[in-house]
This record gives sequence, C-alpha cells and structure tokens, in this order.
Amino acid sequence: MAGLLLLTLLTVTLAAGVHYDPTWESLDQRPIPAWYDEAKFGIFLHWGVFSVPSFVGAWFQDFWLNKRADVVDFMQNNYRPGFTYADFAPQFTAEFYNPQQWALLFNASGARYVVLTTKHHEGFCNWPTKYSFNWNAMDVGPQRDLVGDLANSIRKITNIKFGLYHSLFEFVNPIFLQDQKNHFKTQDFVKYKTMPELYELVNMYKPDVIWSDGDWMANSTYWNSTEFIAWLYNNSPVKDSVVVNDRWGNDTWCKHGDYYTCSDKYNPGVLSKHKFEDATTIDKVAWGFRRNALLSDFNTIEELLQQFVTVVSCGGNFLLNAGPTPDGMITPIFEERLRQIGQWLNVNGDAIYATRPWTTQNDTATPSVWYTSKKSATGISVYAIALSWPKGDNLELAAPQAGPATKVALLGYPGYFDFKAGATSGMTIMIPGIPPNRLPCQWAWVFRLDNLKNQ
Repeated sequence: MAGLLLLTLLTVTLAAGVHYDPTWESLDQRPIPAWYDEAKFGIFLHWGVFSVPSFVGAWFQDFWLNKRADVVDFMQNNYRPGFTYADFAPQFTAEFYNPQQWALLFNASGARYVVLTTKHHEGFCNWPTKYSFNWNAMDVGPQRDLVGDLANSIRKITNIKFGLYHSLFEFVNPIFLQDQKNHFKTQDFVKYKTMPELYELVNMYKPDVIWSDGDWMANSTYWNSTEFIAWLYNNSPVKDSVVVNDRWGNDTWCKHGDYYTCSDKYNPGVLSKHKFEDATTIDKVAWGFRRNALLSDFNTIEELLQQFVTVVSCGGNFLLNAGPTPDGMITPIFEERLRQIGQWLNVNGDAIYATRPWTTQNDTATPSVWYTSKKSATGISVYAIALSWPKGDNLELAAPQAGPATKVALLGYPGYFDFKAGATSGMTIMIPGIPPNRLPCQWAWVFRLDNLKNQ
C-alpha cells in the first residue's frame, strides 16, 4: 500500500512539474484535458457590430471592404453616402441581452461548453479592453461588459465551461496594415494589440477554451503563437484546463493545437487520429444573425443530429453556432434547435458524453447507423445510433458480434429486445411493436449493445 501511495504521489508530482517550451514540438506533447474530450457538444456565438447590418453574417465587413457587389448595392440602397462601418457600432445596443436567460438556454441544450466572440476581424471588442479605445462594447454601443456578464452567469447557474473566440488580425487596423506592407518582418501589431488582448482576456475571464482565428495571412512565428500557448500551459490561471484550437498561423491548420478545426464545418466522416472539432452553423448560409434569412436556410433538427452523431462517432466534438441579434436576442429558430438537441440528449446522452469511437464507425448493412462506445463497470457498452427508424420489425447490423451474454436495449424504453446472431458476424435486432406515443424520442434512436464478443 505504501509503495502504491508513493508511486501515485510521484506521478502527480511529475505531471504537475511538466514544463512546455515555446515550440510546436514541445507544445504538441501536452495531453488534452479530459473535460474537452468528454464534453462532445458546445455552442458557438458569433455576435458583434456585424450583427447590426445582419445581411451576410459575420463576413459583412470583409465583403464590404472587398466591394462585393451585393454588399455594395445593399449599402447604396439603404444607407446615406459616406456611411462607414464604424457608424453601425452605436446601433449595436444589446438592449435585450439577458445573460441569465442565455445561460439557462445553453444548459437546456445539453451543451458542455460555450464559445463567445470577443473580437471578430473588424476589431470591435466585446469587453472593456485597455487596447482598443472607443472601439469596444463599454465605450460605444452596449456600454457594458458583454463577455464578463455571460461568463458570470454561466458560472453562477450552470456547470458549462466558458470559452472565448478571438481574431488575431483586424482588417482595417493601420498598425496591422503596416506590418503587412513590411511583409510581416515587423511585429508591431502583435506586440501592441494581439498579444496584449489575449493575455488580458485570459487573466480577466479565465476561459477554458481559446478559439483562435484570423491567422491565415502570416505564420505562427509572426503571431508569437508558441510563446503565448507556452504561457497558457505553464503559468496561466487556466493552465490545467485550457484547450486551444489549431488556428495560430497559416502553418498550423490541422497540424498543431489541442484539437483541430481545419476548415470551417470540418466533418471528415471517418475516424480521426487527432482530436477535432466540427464548428458549424444552424443557419446554413452565415455565422452571424441575418435579417433576410428564410426558413429553408436553417438546418432541420434531423440534419443537425446527423452531423452531430457522425462527428462524435469519428472522435470529434460538435460546436454549433447561433448568431444573436444586435439587441441581444437569440431568435426562436435558434432557440428551438438548441432545445431540441437538449431534448434528444436528455434521452440519449449516454451515447454521446464521455464516449469513445468504436472499432467501427458506420454500419455497412444499415448505413444510417453510427457507433459510439463507453466503458462501464461490467465491460464496454456499444451504442448503435439509428438516424432513421428501422423499416419493418428488424434492424440489421453488420458490425456487432453477439455472444451468449449480449443484451440489447433501446435508450429511454424499458426492458430488453430479442435479437438473432448472424452465422459468423452481425446481428438482427427484433423490434417489438411500439406505439408512436411510447417512443422515447422523435429522432435518432439509440440501441445499447452490452457484452458483445467484439466489444
């Protein structure tokens, strides 16, 4: 017993004493904090001055600067000559912003973490920063700390982890434009803007996620990314819990970071060797709120669950974006989708949270079935998630191999189901007649398979 205790103490001491150098080789050795891998589902919030025109989402400012035809026409037809992007800021009022309501909604959705925009590519900061005079939410527009208010509410009334999105660059910042003109051989923007903001955000709000973006114009050496991440891992107030993505330079996508986001809406559909996240949207067209959105522009709950289940089966997390309005409302279509996911997770969360990929991701006999697995006291439970209800009375599965102790259950429904094992592999689940009003959920039904031969 004494020897075991000594070994445990030694292990803890060594883990606590790990130091990471500011190199990708060293930083990539850090194990990802368990909470993130187990969380599986998060909510993304694109919210800022771009929510005011709410015409083409969060990319409005980019399209305007690049004089995209539809944006130019929109501005000419609806705004006075000489109207600038900065003139939108006073209209970003957040007058109906109720962070307690937001926190309760996110809790009802089943999300385990939230990522809020602190600053998008136009540079407007949603917190009272010392590094952006008169271009932040305390000085103009809402005149309040949007980031801090949500952080406090989430931590006060939920167990949800709080994360922050931050853009490394700014389209029209003259210091950045000068660095760009110098082919990024100077780092004035990084020294006086980007990095001071990041250190300030971490020390003020202690986020568990840093979702970096806006990195593609220069490499990670220009951005001083490894120096910052080494501080995060070694000395920051969140050094043991924080996770970062892979957008720290045009040399880091899908190569470095606790988890990979690669391209937007990244869903590989096959098992990934490295932890990844599918950051995607409820609105199929845009990341931010759009006043001109049509119902057909929004993913249905069936479409969202298909994406969600596929991502988790392949080892990823699902980060689902909603775009609040400039006055601080999460519109009913976004709220409905989030609550529907929460209803589904209330029944089927065992097949999602803290699961691991199984030996097979997608069944060959019934391609609408995806698998996850979880270790329990009695062995490993395999979850067959059927995105559509089986036709007839049987569900044909090619991957599972039933044994003498195998049991089959439908999550949320009492009892066990009969099944027939295949001659060499596979099994057929015999489904009893279940009235529609007795089904445990409305979409994506989960069959738990215990004590398989190939568990």
